[in-house]
Amino acid sequence: MNGRFYRRRWDESRGDEFDAWGHSVWYFEVDDDGWPVRQVEVYDAGPVLRYGPEHQEDRYGGLGQASLTDPEDDWSRFVITQDVFERVWESPPGG
Repeated sequence: MNGRFYRRRWDESRGDEFDAWGHSVWYFEVDDDGWPVRQVEVYDAGPVLRYGPEHQEDRYGGLGQASLTDPEDDWSRFVITQDVFERVWESPPGG
């Protein structure tokens, strides 16, 4: 892995009761082994979901349960700075 912070757009729907939220942009902070530590999901329709050590899951989803080190999925083009991640993490709900 070439970083600890990532931003990736998903142009797929959720396929569940919250499908109307639309597509999303996901932000990750990962540990040294690529496992998500904190995660933010920003949906096109407005909802923003945050998961981390203090809030790992809720009725909408949860913190990723897979390492981002899959050799078949190159995350290097999705690297962002910690500052970018922190701005999204700290932004007010809906902001």
